[in-house]
Amino acid sequence: MPVQHWSMRILLKLVIDCDPDAAWRAVHSPRAVAELYGPLLDLEPLVPNGLPTAWSPGDDVPVQLSALGVVPMGRQLIHMSERHLDESAGGVRIFRDSGIPLTGPLASLDVWDHQMAISAAPGEPGKTLWRDRLVIGGPTALALWPVLWGMWQWRGARIRALAPTWAHDPEPTEPEPAVSEPATPERATPEPSATGSTTSEPATPGLSATRSRRSGSKPLEPTTDVTPSTPDE
Repeated sequence: MPVQHWSMRILLKLVIDCDPDAAWRAVHSPRAVAELYGPLLDLEPLVPNGLPTAWSPGDDVPVQLSALGVVPMGRQLIHMSERHLDESAGGVRIFRDSGIPLTGPLASLDVWDHQMAISAAPGEPGKTLWRDRLVIGGPTALALWPVLWGMWQWRGARIRALAPTWAHDPEPTEPEPAVSEPATPERATPEPSATGSTTSEPATPGLSATRSRRSGSKPLEPTTDVTPSTPDE
């Protein structure tokens, strides 16, 4: 009898207290994203250089997961990409992690597709509509769904709590004062010599100057679940 392959979804839809630009910066910050799971889940990089300061499209970073910072929960490959949509209701920015669990309880999954859609909250200036969608697939997806659903509810509460702290832009760097060139002293007009010729001064010399996946796993193509066309999800 063939093994049943399940595909399950977990959805969040929140209005959070920060502007869309601040939320977009937060999803690009590994430190901010790690805070969303704390203290339930800790995330440590498995590369010598550590986590990047900010995620960039195409990043592949393996990390070690641990519950409460103590119990090993396996390794995960994080693969980042992003896209921008222009809709009649306004622009939507989508941040996607289509990596895959490598070891541990989640390694039985062969699909992991996490997308976060960020746009302006309709009718609420200065606030953000945050839509979060996780799709998992594999023979154990049905059994793992309740555990991940509970974790995502915790994550949603953390997003609401931390969003106001994302609203503070970094202090602008003051431009350095311009360095004024020293004034060039005027040269005295040479006096003619007795022979009628002038003496000239010598010329001033110039200055000299690995992404690894299990076989059979495929990234899930984005659907419209995270776009404004499905506002009820």
